[in-house]
Amino acid sequence: MNKRAAVLCGAAVVVAGTLTAVPADASPSHTAEAARAAKLTWKKCATKDHPTLECASLKVPLDHDDPGGKQITLALSRVPHTAKTYQGPLLVNPGGPGGSGLTLAGFVASALPRAVAAQYDVIGFDPRGVGRSTPALDCGPGHFAPARPDPVPSTAAVERANLQRARSFAAACGRKYASVLPHINTLSAVRDMDAIRRAVGARKLNYLGYSYGTYLGAVYGKLYPQRVRRLVLDSIVDPTGVWYEDNLAQDYAFNDRHRALMAWIAQHDATYRLGTDPEKIEAKWYAMRAALARKPAGGTVGAAELEDTFLPGAYYNGYWPHLAEAFAAYVNDNKTGPLVKAYENFAAVDASGDNGYSVYTSVQCRDASWPRDWDQWRSDNWAVYAKAPFMAWNNAWYNAPCAFWPTPAQGPVNVANGKLPPVLLFQATGDAATPYEGGATVHALLRGSSLVVEEGGGNHGITLSGNTCLDKHLAAYLTDGTVPRGTGGVDAVCPALPDPQPLDAKSASETTHGPNLHGLLGFRG
Repeated sequence: MNKRAAVLCGAAVVVAGTLTAVPADASPSHTAEAARAAKLTWKKCATKDHPTLECASLKVPLDHDDPGGKQITLALSRVPHTAKTYQGPLLVNPGGPGGSGLTLAGFVASALPRAVAAQYDVIGFDPRGVGRSTPALDCGPGHFAPARPDPVPSTAAVERANLQRARSFAAACGRKYASVLPHINTLSAVRDMDAIRRAVGARKLNYLGYSYGTYLGAVYGKLYPQRVRRLVLDSIVDPTGVWYEDNLAQDYAFNDRHRALMAWIAQHDATYRLGTDPEKIEAKWYAMRAALARKPAGGTVGAAELEDTFLPGAYYNGYWPHLAEAFAAYVNDNKTGPLVKAYENFAAVDASGDNGYSVYTSVQCRDASWPRDWDQWRSDNWAVYAKAPFMAWNNAWYNAPCAFWPTPAQGPVNVANGKLPPVLLFQATGDAATPYEGGATVHALLRGSSLVVEEGGGNHGITLSGNTCLDKHLAAYLTDGTVPRGTGGVDAVCPALPDPQPLDAKSASETTHGPNLHGLLGFRG
């Protein structure tokens, strides 16, 4: 284990700030609960990859404190169990907030060992406001249309342009969804999860959540500890930093991961011809950024879009060869086509992306307080930029609507919990989107939990991604509840998979954003 991981595992955890009180929860008998639960009608919605997939919809209150009031609809998917041994529903969530979970159900069911998946109804869902759930939010169609202003506010005019975009987006959300925004938040989504549990007739819920989905799972456990059967959290949000501090922490980790990409390119100079010194390669990248700020590639890939394009490489190193190819083509051969193609594959935002961002901001801005004084944002982000320039200002503007959000903020939930069955946690030491501190913190907050660490790994979302060591722990837990037990703060350590190799002729022509886990989790959350 590296020094950073070892120190964090032994660190004391302090939960600070204003915390949201969780709603009081009665515990009706299962018979009474089942009698009044909404009934689901499952219909076939098979795909080529998932021939047994089924879909349904569930009505839930917009305001769970007013169950007889306005109703909204959640879209659900399911791969039904096939084994005689049935362990109940396994609800899955890809994170975000704003990520669609419908396709994730089929992926998880096919990626788990067949004998394990067969014992569960693997259920995905589009959280409120997302995708096929209704209403589906879209505050500002085309908000990310290229080319956007340079994220780095090097002049007052550039800062004003970015501020105007953030203010306009927040105002548009307020105009279009004034009655809905107060109910687009983590607490409401968690209560939706319990409505799904009731609708499928289960006494208890099994859950697998990635990224922001780990916060959903931890909050579900806080509200409904008696209803948790098994809980898996992979790539874990630090619940003590929700959300302003967490985003600042991301910036440093994203910068580290971007530099890891530069070092990888240096190792493969024979392929990319960008040199063998990572620092000099990084200087070439920033020179490319400056050139694109002046003249966007293909009229679309400016400085902001370049950062968007390379951000996925901080989530998943499987994208590194494609990004390196585009980088090298621009620098060595003055070719813009590969860079535009990489942007289209990894960063271009379509209607579903507009929807995801609308829900992302709605949840994060409602969940917790953000500074309302732009001077604090300016000061904090310039301080970050001085040490970690890669995504500091891009990330700041992504979250900036929260400085002007029309709906009052709640407060984060204190997820500390001693009432849960053993919880299984997975965390990579070099994860950038949810840095290692989050896993160590949640391990300390959830008494009796087990933490499995991927040593040397930098990907975000690490189970069901080819690491057999990690997947054996997941399969054992879902089979019979077995968790590893260790000493010193970490319960098991798995080595990371090797970094990828440069593309060969065949792989260079293949789809770059295919139906693997990282294509389903998305970016930013």
